[in-house]
Amino acid sequence: MTSTRHTIHIAAADRTLVSIKNFEIPENKITLLLGESGIGKSLMSKALFGLLDPDELSVRIDGEDSAKYLTRAEPRELQQNGFFVFQEPSTHLNPLLTLKSQLNEGSLSAAPNEAAILSELWSGAPADLAHLLEVYPKPYRPSGGEKQRMLLAMAFKKIDALIERGVATRELFVFDEPTGSLDNAYRDIFLAMLLDRFRRMKFTCLLITHDYSMIGKIFESHADVVSEMSFKEVVLKGEIVVQEEFDTGAYLKWLGGLRPSETVPQGRRLLHVESGAEVFGRRLILSRSRDGAPTPLELTNGELLYLKAASGTGKTTLVKLVMGLLRSERLTAQVGDAALSYATHRRFWQRHIWGKRMTMVFQHADEALNPESTVKGVLAALPSSRGQGEAYFMNLLRELFDVDERFLRKKVKHLSGGQKQRLNLLRGFALDTDVLILDEPLNGLDFESAGKVIAMLRRKQEAGKGILLISHNEEIFDNIVRPENVYHLRAEIIGH
Repeated sequence: MTSTRHTIHIAAADRTLVSIKNFEIPENKITLLLGESGIGKSLMSKALFGLLDPDELSVRIDGEDSAKYLTRAEPRELQQNGFFVFQEPSTHLNPLLTLKSQLNEGSLSAAPNEAAILSELWSGAPADLAHLLEVYPKPYRPSGGEKQRMLLAMAFKKIDALIERGVATRELFVFDEPTGSLDNAYRDIFLAMLLDRFRRMKFTCLLITHDYSMIGKIFESHADVVSEMSFKEVVLKGEIVVQEEFDTGAYLKWLGGLRPSETVPQGRRLLHVESGAEVFGRRLILSRSRDGAPTPLELTNGELLYLKAASGTGKTTLVKLVMGLLRSERLTAQVGDAALSYATHRRFWQRHIWGKRMTMVFQHADEALNPESTVKGVLAALPSSRGQGEAYFMNLLRELFDVDERFLRKKVKHLSGGQKQRLNLLRGFALDTDVLILDEPLNGLDFESAGKVIAMLRRKQEAGKGILLISHNEEIFDNIVRPENVYHLRAEIIGH
């Protein structure tokens, strides 16, 4: 096996964004690259592909600036023979061209199997796919999941063209969080399509993700290709990013050891949400099974509930309605003895609910954190922090961070995505309300941090708190949530 190794340094103005020695991508293997969000996985890959703007960023690869690196044959061959699937598909899609036109741009026009690829990615190519192909991409149409699948279709067309030629080339296919907007069923379809093609012809592929459940799916359904894969993790050590081997055995052992908490709920009702909340012309139906009869959601103290639905159904929308962060046309809920409805004034949530009876930790930490605040400023705003010194803040941080006092003075805007998420979680846990709503709590975290968050959840549950959880990490949370504590959500268009 041969590998491509590079030393990469990327900076903006006087601040280093990522610095790594020996960033390795084994040739003719699929490398699953893990690591917390914002640590630099995407930037390093884009630098190798020649996709970073030298006027905005200072990029050095193997000691050369990006202009000199781009004169090499390597980046030209990677772009010509490979494909880069961006984490945010709108980065790639042209709003001035229909999706059909973009599926056939440049070298993609001669690539085979378009109809078959679309059929796989759309689970049988529904009738409205022909209409979708005529759409000009805009912020809200197509949906995020549809845009992502269109970009995946382009990549698979390029892979199929490579297989059809059957000629060895220097290529790199980068899939950057390719399933971030997809539910688990579509994630599994993507993995099957990628690995089936890899069985037919070995090619170099970098699959960037923080979805650790991919590992379990690969070992469960595609064990025959595991030996042809490389599992890596990038971690931040000081200001330097280090690429290490990821111990899949340790992860699978940890996963197999997860069990539901033995805490027995005492039956004191903390949260009640009636099925049928209405918003944006849709009715949100809660049930105990995917297509079951409507039922209210009931959360008692010491319980951990898991709300499941396909991506884009409205899980986050529903909990934001309950938190009073979105206005609904219809809502019936109760937090403790406080009744909530579509008519409840926002001031009531502010005075009696937010951070007092109920806390929500957002999926995206940037929704909750002030980018200009310091880490200490975020923690000092907590009611429990009044009059506390640095020792108190450091004890809080050590729950999820391995840092020194200098970290307290770091601005939020200079934290990685994973660091922001950990700080966001710490603040939510520290508020210590009876009800804690967690929207994708493992989003962007590394394996070690994910394990610590699970342990903190258990402690909250044992302390009698009620936790409502939303997560696509079913592989993990199905092991720690009892089946009777799982709710499903589906959306119905009002009037249909």
